[in-house]
Amino acid sequence: MRIAISFTDRVGIAHEVLAVLAARRLNVVAVEVDPPDIFIDAPELAGEALDGLRQALLEVAGVEGVAPVDMLPGVRRRLHLAAVLAAMPDPVLAVDAEGTVILANAAADDIVGEAALSGKALAGKRIAELTGDGDFQREMIANGFQVPAREVMLRGQPFQVDVRPIADQPSRVAGGVLTLHAPSRIGERLQALRNFDEGGFDAILGDSPAMTGLKARAARLAAVEAPLLILGETGTGKELIAHACHRASSRMGRTFLALNCAALPENLAESELFGYAPGSFTGAQRGGKPGLLELAHQGTVFLDEVGELSPYLQAKLLRFLNDGSFRRVGGDHEMKVDVRIISATHRKLDQMVAEGGFREDLYYRLNVLALQVPPLRERGDDILLLARHFILRACAQVQRRPCRLTAGAAAALLANPWRGNVRQLESVIFRAVTMTDGPWLDAPDLEIATSRMAAEPGRGGDGAGEGDAGSWEEAVAEFERALLDRLFPRFPSSRKLAARLKTSHTMVANKLRKYGIPQGRG
Repeated sequence: MRIAISFTDRVGIAHEVLAVLAARRLNVVAVEVDPPDIFIDAPELAGEALDGLRQALLEVAGVEGVAPVDMLPGVRRRLHLAAVLAAMPDPVLAVDAEGTVILANAAADDIVGEAALSGKALAGKRIAELTGDGDFQREMIANGFQVPAREVMLRGQPFQVDVRPIADQPSRVAGGVLTLHAPSRIGERLQALRNFDEGGFDAILGDSPAMTGLKARAARLAAVEAPLLILGETGTGKELIAHACHRASSRMGRTFLALNCAALPENLAESELFGYAPGSFTGAQRGGKPGLLELAHQGTVFLDEVGELSPYLQAKLLRFLNDGSFRRVGGDHEMKVDVRIISATHRKLDQMVAEGGFREDLYYRLNVLALQVPPLRERGDDILLLARHFILRACAQVQRRPCRLTAGAAAALLANPWRGNVRQLESVIFRAVTMTDGPWLDAPDLEIATSRMAAEPGRGGDGAGEGDAGSWEEAVAEFERALLDRLFPRFPSSRKLAARLKTSHTMVANKLRKYGIPQGRG
């Protein structure tokens, strides 16, 4: 039985308490003094003997109470510590001042493959022996276990190690705690810091037939474990589609990391994607650095503008796609990870292959599954839906009251060719919201060259140049005529057309009459 004896602190009281237990010939296996209590573990103390012992202890001056407890506080703390260490997914090692392991959690034992020894597999081993890096152990001890984070190898696997000192006195270091972070775990934290979570397919705005078909096809391809190539013009939202595919796949709970292949020169793109070994180049992080492929192990890597990869990186990426293995920059160690590659480009890769600008074998490895994202001009039914969404978001960003589009502004948005696609639309809306104060956004607020829009080939214009309009009124009239000419065949009545433009039937009827456009039955 374990008991807690509460007392008033005085010299010799612990000795007198133990004398009472000795007089009753009770074997005491553990004693913890934590004023105002003394905790005693006496296995031979039975329940019926507790009342007599309590009476004897209460006769000791200063003893105020005796009560049974389930366990000693020190045992409880050790159990809690063991539970915390066991729950930690990252390997943790506690070492003494000489760099010898005195405690390791289950994750650390799993790494060395000796978990059957119940947490004692690593005890007594030196850090230099485990990592094969004697310099790291010497540096750690010499600097009082205060060293910058670096990479070490444990059983052939790279880990980023974080070292913290343990001091039994303010000026004396008694050892340290080493926490080892696997690249995939770092990747999860990196994704969390980037806070990139645009949601799944339901979060992608668009009810047009083109977008409905794209989302249905993408949802089917997302579940297939194969490389996916997303094609589409700049600004169409290819990365949102890629992220939605990741969210709809079996890897949804894993890391999603992206690399813009056009944003970095060849050497930086290589080290960013594949990582680099220690001492690979001047200025490299000491101990090496994992690349996106290692950080996203069991997750997804999105290669944006993959058509911009150099021939050398194309060959290296092809090797990875063939068997999942690669080498870091400057390294001789073969690494293998499980990563799904989703790539995207605005370029015509088949044409680049024909011209020798892109490897044919890589093209077929990337193009196992494919999606074509339509440009905004081919999904006109989504323009106003997107515009209203961007208005609400922009108003919240600049902390102003929500505003709405006038009929003229809506017509201007529908007539624009949107060469920059959704990204251009978002920029136009944000600028308009920022530069106006009223409750309405009108066509002039959008700062769109309407005469050039109306003259865009295939948009219903008459080919007039941007400078042909003599005044703003003439430009607006030209714009309205072109818009109505284009939409009326698809919505052949003033009521249908008014519903499409989300404006009044009377205004549409008057405009049709003004421009002499034939009307159907209202």
